[in-house]
Amino acid sequence: MKTLAVVSGGMDSVVMAHLLKSEGHELTLMSFNYGQRHRKELEFAGMAANDLGANHIIVDLSHLTELVSRSSLTNAEIAVPDGHYAEQTMKQTVVPNRNAIMLNIAAGYAVTIGARHIATAVHGGDHYIYPDCRPAFIKTMDAMLTVANEGFIDKDFTILAPFLYADKTFIASEAHRLGVDLSRTWSCYKGGDIHCGSCGTCFERREAIRDAGIPDPTLYEATPEYADPR
Repeated sequence: MKTLAVVSGGMDSVVMAHLLKSEGHELTLMSFNYGQRHRKELEFAGMAANDLGANHIIVDLSHLTELVSRSSLTNAEIAVPDGHYAEQTMKQTVVPNRNAIMLNIAAGYAVTIGARHIATAVHGGDHYIYPDCRPAFIKTMDAMLTVANEGFIDKDFTILAPFLYADKTFIASEAHRLGVDLSRTWSCYKGGDIHCGSCGTCFERREAIRDAGIPDPTLYEATPEYADPR
């Protein structure tokens, strides 16, 4: 079955793409340049497409950057906060309506190529801060896209979110089970030459790989310890 997977190049979405491939999905990967300071992730999305033998499309949404510039991910004047995702400072990393924008575009292309599914790697660890990563959002988005494309979209269309109720430790474990090389994924929001090791995504990445009990191939600038505030 044809599936359009939204893949940023990060650990979650790359592992998701490998999982879908292992389950027999015929994949097309779609990534987005929305002016994020960590556009380096798009290179890793391309690596994933090559590894999977999948077509890769990068959608240029950089013209939207000014419209969503209150986020530290799209405004260089706002510092990317360090610490755990459950900390209030992580709200600075919210890009308003990001997943809704991306899934709407993905759905349009899914209709065009006759894909049965679009897939997103939102996971349970994102629920604290990001409203567009929660089950209610996925359920509502699925219904809206089905209605918006009635008569044109595959009759069995659904949004696949295989990690919706899983944490990142599970995703790291899946990476190990599937043989995914995590050095070929990019998580850091600061967009430097190597992972900073201290921003929310770096911290969560380190924690998940550690808790999964698998080797971490990632090179970090720093490895500070933070108390989990949850």
